[in-house]
This record gives sequence, structure tokens and C-alpha cells, in this order.
Amino acid sequence: MLGRVTKYRVKNDAPSEVFEAASEQERKDRLLLSYAERVEKTLDVKAVRSGGGHKNELVFDLVGVDASIANALRRILLAEVATVAIEHVYMFMNSSIIHDEILAHRLGLIPIMANPRMFEFVGDEGGEQDEATDGVQHVRVQAGGEKPGGPGGHAGPYADGYELCGGAATDHERLQVGAMEWCPHGDQVERFEGEGGLRPVHDDILIAKLRPGQEIVAEMHCRKGIGKDHAKFSPVATASYRLLPVVTLKQEVEGQEAEELVAKCPLNVFDIEDLGGAGKRAKVARPRDCTMCRECIREPGWSDKVSLSRVADHFIFGIESVGMLPPKELLKDSIQVLRQKCDSMIAEVEAFESGIDFDEAMP
Repeated sequence: MLGRVTKYRVKNDAPSEVFEAASEQERKDRLLLSYAERVEKTLDVKAVRSGGGHKNELVFDLVGVDASIANALRRILLAEVATVAIEHVYMFMNSSIIHDEILAHRLGLIPIMANPRMFEFVGDEGGEQDEATDGVQHVRVQAGGEKPGGPGGHAGPYADGYELCGGAATDHERLQVGAMEWCPHGDQVERFEGEGGLRPVHDDILIAKLRPGQEIVAEMHCRKGIGKDHAKFSPVATASYRLLPVVTLKQEVEGQEAEELVAKCPLNVFDIEDLGGAGKRAKVARPRDCTMCRECIREPGWSDKVSLSRVADHFIFGIESVGMLPPKELLKDSIQVLRQKCDSMIAEVEAFESGIDFDEAMP
């Protein structure tokens, strides 16, 4: 027998539960229009900052959709936009302190500047090297000084007989990605004309440090992939969104209280307006910077003066590219992937309704 159950209602004052009140027209639209019709009516994308302090950053406003659409774009950016990365490493010589598998892992995480549209995906069964699927890079670095193989020799038989495509060994104590050399094969020279070939995004990434006489000789094959298969294919460092904050003053905040309010906010959302002889008054200067930390209303009484809310269908979306592709191109690619998913879903539903085996109907 169950005992007596008492219901307790806990007040949830988390900022995620507070939204900006919609206008009268928006309330009517929510009652009369379907979600697709509302999106078609209100959807808007506004670029806020492209580049800013960094060329690989993009911040834009996504308006008129709910969190499912924004999160779908974020997940696609992280895991389903194709890029090119090092997939196979053939180690001919490695006398450094770093083990072969660790060195290969470090090489695989190097971002490669290459247009993924120039490559084709490799099937699940793998396949032989082909100019349509593979891009080859070589590296041969040796540190100066006496070599273990003797004066003028190499530390092992593999390095002695290995030939780079027109290159020579580089004497250096620090192996950086700038030492990697692209070796085109097939028709890649013509196909990559104007693209700059395959090269690392940054030339100063440190791979290994070498002692005198140590040597690294390797061949690397780059292939097209997506972040769902491995994180090295993910084209973004971060892809995130947040709801647009709305900060309003319910009443005038003047004098000493204005200075106190400005000092409360760690992100300088508020500012002081000089009224001349009438004193000072607080104003909301940078509402987009608000993170809903609630410091301004934490103390008793301030919630009657300051209102914090967020717009439910207005997202501030940020993309930071690793550097393989500009963030604008990544956004376009993610939208294209989302459209393909929608088309595939529609085709599957229509095939189900018509009684067709979807797997057999698809090419």
C-alpha cells in the first residue's frame, strides 16, 4: 500500500525558463499557422560579425526557428561537413623519441588546406590509392650532427633508399608541418590548378623534436571524411548558439544605484548616462553581451528594477573554422547537408505510404 504522497512545487527561476513575451501578432501566428508556415514567414539570417579579430570566425543571427533547427545545424557542422585529413601514414624511418603510432596520430590531427569537393569518398571496403580519393604528402627531416649510420650515412636502410619527389632531406632539430611536401599524382596538378594543392593550414605546428643524427621519413595519404568518422575531419573548432538576451530596466536607476548596477555586471552590459546637472542614470548599452549570470538581480530588490529575458526564436550563432574552409562556406555546406537529409526523409515517407521498399527504390 502506498503511503501518502505530498506534492511540492519548486520554483524554477533559471534563466532558461524565462523568455521575452511575444507580440500580439506572434501569438496569433502561433495559434493559426503551422510551424512550417511560421518559419516561412519569419525566417531570417543576419550577419553580425564576419572575421572580427580572426578571419575564421563568423557570428550571425538565426531568427524565426526553434532550437531543433539551430541544433541540427550545429551538429552537422561538427560531424557531417566533409574535409580532407591525413588518413594513412607510411613510416620509412623514425629514429626520434616519439613512437611511430603516436607520430602518425599527431600527423593525422594536422588540419590540411584542401578543397574537399576535389576528392571523392572512399567506400566502406577501402580501396587502392587513386588520384580521385588520395592526396599524397612526403616529409623527410634529419637533425644536424653526427648520424648513427656514420658520416654522410642514414640511420637505417629504408631512409637510404627512399626518394622524395624532387626534394631533399632538411637538417632541422624541430620537425614542423612546413616541411611537408605535396606530391601530386595522376591529373591532380590540373585539377588543383588555382587551389594551391594540399598543404597544412599552419606551417608552424610542431610535430617532433630531433636530437643530432635522428631522422624522420614518412609518406602521408590524405582522404576525404566527416567528423562522425573521426574528430580530425571536423571542420570547426567550435559551433555554438545561444538565445538573444533582452535586458530592460523596469524603472529609472539613478545616482549611486546606477554606479552600483554598472559595477555588478562582469560583462559591462550597463553603462552610465550623464544627465548633466540632473545627475547620472543607468542604461542598457550592450544587451547582446549578457550571459544571464543574474549578478545584477541576485541581491534583494534588484529584480524589481531589472528584467532579464530571452527571445525564444532568435539565436546568436557562432562558427569558428579550423581553417580548411571559410566559415561562410561551412555554413552553406551544413545547410546543404540538412536539405539532403530532409529530402531523404520525405522520399522515405512517400515510399512508405505508397508501399514501396525504400531500400530497393533508392539507387
